[in-house]
Amino acid sequence: VDKVSRAARIQAGVYGPALDAQLKPHGLTIRHFPQSFEFSTLGGWIATRSGGHFATLYTHIDDFVESMRVVTPTGIVESRRLPGSGAGPSPDRMFIGSEGILGVITEAWMRLQDRPTFRAGASVPFPSMFKAADAVRQISQAGIYPANCRVLDEGEAFNSGAGNGDEAVVVLAFESADHPLEPWMKRALECCADHGGKIPAEAAKTRTDAEATHEGSAGAWRNAFLNAPYLMDTVAAMGMVSDTFETSITWERFPDFHRQMMETAREVIARVCGKGSVTCRFTHVYPDGPAPYYTILAPGKRGSEMEQWDEIKAAVSDKLIALGGTITHHHAVGRYHRPWYDRQRPDGFALALKAAKKALDPRSILNPGVLIDPD
Repeated sequence: VDKVSRAARIQAGVYGPALDAQLKPHGLTIRHFPQSFEFSTLGGWIATRSGGHFATLYTHIDDFVESMRVVTPTGIVESRRLPGSGAGPSPDRMFIGSEGILGVITEAWMRLQDRPTFRAGASVPFPSMFKAADAVRQISQAGIYPANCRVLDEGEAFNSGAGNGDEAVVVLAFESADHPLEPWMKRALECCADHGGKIPAEAAKTRTDAEATHEGSAGAWRNAFLNAPYLMDTVAAMGMVSDTFETSITWERFPDFHRQMMETAREVIARVCGKGSVTCRFTHVYPDGPAPYYTILAPGKRGSEMEQWDEIKAAVSDKLIALGGTITHHHAVGRYHRPWYDRQRPDGFALALKAAKKALDPRSILNPGVLIDPD
């Protein structure tokens, strides 16, 4: 641990909880919490370009990598530890998101943060998701960087216990290890009020206890988010067809994009399953656009659930690629997303990736069929 530069050299096989526990005595944290945190490793986060729980600023694992050591079939690749560099294409970037096709990540120097001690949280109801999205766009462009800044549409808010089903909800949270947060939360709530949000009383108050962002509607959504993966087997055992698909799009295209995605999802659910639901939330927001995350739940036909899932997955994936979105914002490509990744990836980059694969893994023994076809 380098407390002066606030970084640590970490072996890639460490699981999330063990890593956080080792950093805690130093008063530090990586502050990268994907939904799979309990069962995933640092190396896995880097190899898949993991996205963490926090909605703005430092959320992607890319932001935390200072340098890396990778073992490839043709030798070791180790980058220089630097806060930044303009010396050609980044060697780290070639391996971040490579999903195991170029080498095995064995360790990395990672940028850390001080553990937060100040917190403020609020949830704000809105008359519609589009009004909520307008407020979040203003917040994301104001440079105040909330730790959590999510839009839940009416259905998503109801299903998680964060709303009554008639209103969209914006979930806000700020955290700091350095200063109280009233001015930041106050400005975020002003942005919400500008677009019709109902501002809760005393929402701007800073708290210093860990439960500050775990209460009320925000806490209800947080608990639903953390529990969702544990319910997947139960939902499947009930014979339900469920899926999530996530993407990103620029702000000026979002309204039309969202309408068309919801229409496509509802149509294919009705055609394949007879009925079902589709809801949406923002997982991350940027000054130039949001990352919408859609959840599908529908009754399956016994013995045909996988075929139904495949048909729904193909229809929504075809549509979001046609509309200019990305096939994955933070769920990686893997094998499910490969057909649409091939359509999204520029041809020239595909040639360069194939050349890198051949140079580092000439016998194509590492994860064949992921990202590109082996020679």
